[in-house]
Amino acid sequence: MPTKKELRTSIKKTIMALTPQQRLAASTELLNRLAVHEHFVAANVVMLFHSLPDEINTHQFIEDWAERKTLLLPVVQGDDLELRRYIKGEQMCETGYHIEAPQGHIFTDLSAIDLVIVPGVAFDDAGNRMGRGRGYYDRFLSQHTLSKAYKLGICYKQQMIENIPVEPHDIRMDEVIHTLF
Repeated sequence: MPTKKELRTSIKKTIMALTPQQRLAASTELLNRLAVHEHFVAANVVMLFHSLPDEINTHQFIEDWAERKTLLLPVVQGDDLELRRYIKGEQMCETGYHIEAPQGHIFTDLSAIDLVIVPGVAFDDAGNRMGRGRGYYDRFLSQHTLSKAYKLGICYKQQMIENIPVEPHDIRMDEVIHTLF
């Protein structure tokens, strides 16, 4: 069985071998399904992510929903994630790891979050997730104030693997949806 490092390298290479048009088309297809997903429809406060090139492209989705939902985007601060509300048209700034993030106030009422949409390098059918290896999401999602939030992983179908190597600190998703192509 390949190591996590080998899996990360292999999967990123597979995703980046898709053309930008293929990645965008697959992202659009998945996010159209997400927009009608029962947990997204019911949610008022949604934690999402501003995507990197090898992740489902969330940029337009964030713009489209910013005035209809409270959208929170993570910002890496030291070893942790903090959340900031995205306001449509507001200037974003580049943070660590070249991730764009809102500049506004920190959102601290984690119990208000209804849905957490989570990226990952890979997922399996049991909802296990492998991230980029620094544990930001696992630490964040382990907070008891997030216990009512539905955890939904999203990815390209090429990121679904048979079995994710799981460690005791890993947080399982309630559901994972992936692109159809």
